[in-house]
Amino acid sequence: MNSGNKASYNNKTYASVFARQPPRILIVDVTPPLWLDTCTNLCEALENFFSLACSLAGPCRVPLLSLYVVHNQQECLLPFVQVKGNFARLHSCVTELRTMPKEGCLRQKPDSLTHAIEDGVLQFKQYMRHVTVGGSLNSCSVEITVLTSQSGRHVVKQLESGLSSTDLVSLRRVQVVHISKGNPLMMTDMDWSPQALSGEGGKMDENAILGTDIDLQSVENNAVCLESFFKAWLHDHGSDKEHLHLLLPPGGFTDKSSPILHCAYSHTPVLSAVCLKCDVQERLLSPTLLPGASDFTVKTESVRDFEQAHKTPANLYRLRVLKALKSNGVCESVFFGLPLIIRPTNCWQLDWDELESNHQNFHALCHTLRNRDWLLLARCEPQTQGPSWRVTVYSYYVIQPSASLTLLMKPVAVRELLLPCHLPVVDEEPPETALSRIQSSLDVLDVDPAYNPLALKSNLYKHLRGLLGRTPYRQQTQRREQRPPEQPPHRQNPQQSRQHQSKVKATVAPLPSASSKSFRPALAMNSSYDLTFCSDEEEFLTGL
Repeated sequence: MNSGNKASYNNKTYASVFARQPPRILIVDVTPPLWLDTCTNLCEALENFFSLACSLAGPCRVPLLSLYVVHNQQECLLPFVQVKGNFARLHSCVTELRTMPKEGCLRQKPDSLTHAIEDGVLQFKQYMRHVTVGGSLNSCSVEITVLTSQSGRHVVKQLESGLSSTDLVSLRRVQVVHISKGNPLMMTDMDWSPQALSGEGGKMDENAILGTDIDLQSVENNAVCLESFFKAWLHDHGSDKEHLHLLLPPGGFTDKSSPILHCAYSHTPVLSAVCLKCDVQERLLSPTLLPGASDFTVKTESVRDFEQAHKTPANLYRLRVLKALKSNGVCESVFFGLPLIIRPTNCWQLDWDELESNHQNFHALCHTLRNRDWLLLARCEPQTQGPSWRVTVYSYYVIQPSASLTLLMKPVAVRELLLPCHLPVVDEEPPETALSRIQSSLDVLDVDPAYNPLALKSNLYKHLRGLLGRTPYRQQTQRREQRPPEQPPHRQNPQQSRQHQSKVKATVAPLPSASSKSFRPALAMNSSYDLTFCSDEEEFLTGL
């Protein structure tokens, strides 16, 4: 399979994951004076999100988007457009959103948000009627998000009473997001589940979801939290089928719900494996999906990248240490790419004293980091100064000490790549039946003190040998298939054959006569030759 076929196969497989992404309608409450406090942060978050969503390769994760603003009446700033490929239009929409009046005191009509939702649903129905058959839109329902600084519970009650007689068949969900005045310096991962967020103070209670189709959430009024909220739209929202089956070995515990298989030759019951059905979720956006991915990944994919940079001193990689981190303060989910081992250099071009001093300093760094239980956060400095219009993209790394005289360098995620992740914490114990079943299954497993990669094989060598062994045959077969079929010889009549032979005889030069000086019958009759290799130039010339 060539690279083109691989790319098309991966795109088709990847597209099936995001095939059920819903179209979205964003309704922004711009009623002054509350709009004055949220305008800057919200517009910055939207601009960042649009630049990211429009740049992602692969299938579009936000297929359609429409944007409304509500003050004393509703206004559609952006009819339904495809997000990918329309950054200029989305950017102009955000620019228009910034120009909305922020001063004064404007009284909003009670039914303005309701009319905006009804108008959005009607627009979606009209769009679906005009969309071509077999288009890229696979979802037949729309999600509506209302952003407001008003009391979240009050807005939900208004919508419940106003939408009671509205046809909401094509409406997947209505989400009211209350932008609260939180601490802008608290830049932690937001948890967007209804169990973890509230409409007023950040904690959700049982009465927060006030309707079957409306739920209430709270987001702090800063660009990071709002941006993280919009990034949740980039997750896969399809729930047609589970993503993963986690198979545990069968244990000795049995109950009525455990499937039991009976052997055909005996009456001994055979327990089946414990199957846990799971969904998977991205923690980071893969840098390979973004333009300029080399700024994030190439520097750690191979040592060859560093060796190429060493050809000129100006291109030498430089990691500037920014701060120290506690070893238990970095989550493994924020690492990506391939790690590299750092060791003191043995470059022969350096002076011996400099090599020895550098070796001692490196030893001292490893020793100190191990004793203090620290990690180092470093940033890769730009190698060369690019043009003034080009923005420098920085990559960051975590440097980890080891028991040997080496350091481990791992690429670490940054704000732009991080996706929101719901990490629920359950305080109560699991049911006794489920606990006994899982414990019995885990007791069967062998416990090793450490992971040894040399003890595991993936059959990669066999796979490569099979590919290399079949490649010449496949190429020969493809050549035969691409070769045009041989046509049968054309039969000529005797007259045409004689004319052709006469023309051929006329073009052939006559053979030399027997009396010619250039004719050497003895040489022509010999069927073999004696070759002598001269070991000396004079001997070779004498023979001539």
